[in-house]
Amino acid sequence: MKAIITGFAWLGAAAAAQAGGIDRSGQEVGLLFEQGNYVELGFARTWPDVSGRDVAQPQGLPFFGYNSGQGYDDVAADFDLLRFGLKYDLNERISLIFMGGEDFGVDVDYNEAAGSMLGGTFAEADSYTLSLIGRYRIDDRFSLHGGIRRQTADGSIGLSGLGYGAVSGYEVKLDSDEGYGYLLGGAYERPDIALLVAVTYFSEIEHEFDTRETLGGTSLGTSGKTKVKTPRALNLDLQTGIAPDWLAFGQIRWVDHSQFKVEPEQFTALTGTGLVSLDDSITYTIGLGHRFTEAFSASLAYIYDDVDGDDMVSPLAPTHGSQALRLGGKYTIGAVDISAGLRYTWLGDAKAQTADVARADFSGNEAVSLGVKVGYRF
Repeated sequence: MKAIITGFAWLGAAAAAQAGGIDRSGQEVGLLFEQGNYVELGFARTWPDVSGRDVAQPQGLPFFGYNSGQGYDDVAADFDLLRFGLKYDLNERISLIFMGGEDFGVDVDYNEAAGSMLGGTFAEADSYTLSLIGRYRIDDRFSLHGGIRRQTADGSIGLSGLGYGAVSGYEVKLDSDEGYGYLLGGAYERPDIALLVAVTYFSEIEHEFDTRETLGGTSLGTSGKTKVKTPRALNLDLQTGIAPDWLAFGQIRWVDHSQFKVEPEQFTALTGTGLVSLDDSITYTIGLGHRFTEAFSASLAYIYDDVDGDDMVSPLAPTHGSQALRLGGKYTIGAVDISAGLRYTWLGDAKAQTADVARADFSGNEAVSLGVKVGYRF
């Protein structure tokens, strides 16, 4: 049961992308604590159901008393995560880990409707991160880990609807760019009681995107590079044996989403503000794992995503916080581990706003995630 968090932690984690801003993977590092040489490949898919409806506009604004009645169905698109990892022990104290996957992303599209507040608004952003990590075991209990991260990212955003006023029809394309960051951490282990406490800090990664801006299909002229930071984060992972074949585990994850700002030059000059503003989040996970046989173990976890601020959010991330249940299982056949996880997420209610005014109400939304992973010891 020593590495149960390795088998289950990332499976189904993708639903968090609709709860805590742009976070998709949770940046799980359980691979570092696998025993011996190990290679793994995992795939997860999330089916979010995020729908909302226009709200009437407050007094004093041009659309006072106006409500188009427009509903927005399937605003958040389904998405996949593909991750891989390799751990190799150079000797008894030093290990190297190479891993890759998508950490942050967004895929939002409001169905077009004439006379609606947000119809036609969209955002697409993808990032893919490769990490090379070294782990040094100081003794049987303490270890340190750290490494470099290379991230490629791109994106595009379009604003549309009465809620955007004069900038409705604005679009920006951010061309692919690569940036570099790092991670640092340490761990304490007590194998005799299956105790593991690990902390890992992930630095922000800054990108400078070549930028093309248009309004109503007409170029807004030459734009300078747009600087965007994917946010820094901190993970605290822990587990401990509580009875024969029983394990308690948990995680606290903080993500500095407020670092993620998209401020293209021409748009900022026109409006005096940026395109995206997100609130920081802290995600709490607590769960139990049980080994039923030497080959099969399973876990159940509860996940609570706590987001700063009120429920007035960007239309590009129209939920606020979440709660989730995650069921996982792992079966071992010789040197092969086969893991699977299912996660159901209740997404927090929110009001999509522009100019500090609620334009659409999103409530009663959910997401389902399914993941599988295969690992091999050699």
